[in-house]
Amino acid sequence: MERIYLDHAAATPMHPRVIQKMMDVMSQNFGNPSSIHSFGREARHYIDLARETLAKSIGAKENEIIFTSGGTEADNMALFGAAESYQHKGKHIITTQIEHHAVLHACQRLEKMGFEVTYLPVNDTGIISVDDFKKALREDTILVSIMYGNNEIGSLQPIKEIGQLLQSHQALFHSDAVQAYGIEEINVDELHVDLLSVSAHKINGPKGTGFLFVRDKVKLVPRAYGGEQERKRRAGTENVAAIVGFQEAAIAAAEERSVKRDKFQGFKKTFINHLTENHIDFSINGLLDNSMPHVLNLSFPGTNVEAMLVNLDLAGIAVSSGSACTAGSIEPSHVLVAMYGKESDVLINSIRFSFGFNTTEEQIIKAAEETARIVSRLKK
Repeated sequence: MERIYLDHAAATPMHPRVIQKMMDVMSQNFGNPSSIHSFGREARHYIDLARETLAKSIGAKENEIIFTSGGTEADNMALFGAAESYQHKGKHIITTQIEHHAVLHACQRLEKMGFEVTYLPVNDTGIISVDDFKKALREDTILVSIMYGNNEIGSLQPIKEIGQLLQSHQALFHSDAVQAYGIEEINVDELHVDLLSVSAHKINGPKGTGFLFVRDKVKLVPRAYGGEQERKRRAGTENVAAIVGFQEAAIAAAEERSVKRDKFQGFKKTFINHLTENHIDFSINGLLDNSMPHVLNLSFPGTNVEAMLVNLDLAGIAVSSGSACTAGSIEPSHVLVAMYGKESDVLINSIRFSFGFNTTEEQIIKAAEETARIVSRLKK
């Protein structure tokens, strides 16, 4: 039985180019980047090249990139680092109800530390209101954290508009772009963001590495102490092979972005068309077009999400009910709760399908047909 992987929003397979690049580095370059001898200098050179590539990928400067262990650390570094650095100017923070838990749980911790957090609501397509944001913004607001694109439903937030509104305000602007990076074109100057989080394993790079963009004017209290790596902002010996793999994944993503976007949009339409042809009752959570092209979240009335996931897995189709970081949880998706309310049936019958560079049209058709059969069977 062919196994079909449609959970790329959770984790992506490493690109063959990334694997080869990492293997070369791991087999030939083992020096500590902080060492002054030739082995160390070679390792440092690889990191410098990667930092340059990744900075250019978002229109940033090289010294504005801090390598991290992934998106969660980048989010935590941004929120805790900024809150502690600028609390003398105020203790108010703005975020949204549909952020990744790396942001939400950090905000909840900050509340226990004496900060006040406003959680902006979203409409039934998963998008915040700019008017709501304007009303929430206060003189003592020091930090705004709004994700670029949602990992469960793919909704895109009005990041550029909010960035423009904050140009005359003291608040720093952070965006979790973990799900959007590599799919959407991102330029930090055009967006007017001060902090931006990215993870390698969402773009066919290795797990356990990412970066935080920190505009050079921004001060952050470090979250890790020890050595003087990353310009004294993040102690710890750098994972050279993973960083090089991240670089290669970013290069591949940029080269393939346009083609992948068109392909993924086509996959969405193909999947939906096959469900419609099979007379399946379903609805789309979020928007079909004004969203990230690789994420499709569907509600199937009359079904149960756990039964759907089990039956799809038995059929060799890997999908998700939402964020991989809450897998196994009996709690409903906080994103869908924010969109529809706690009593909605959508909370118990929604499935996320997400596509990647190695997904084929044939796999999409097979997955859609199998989904239709399972839905029909479960509704009986």
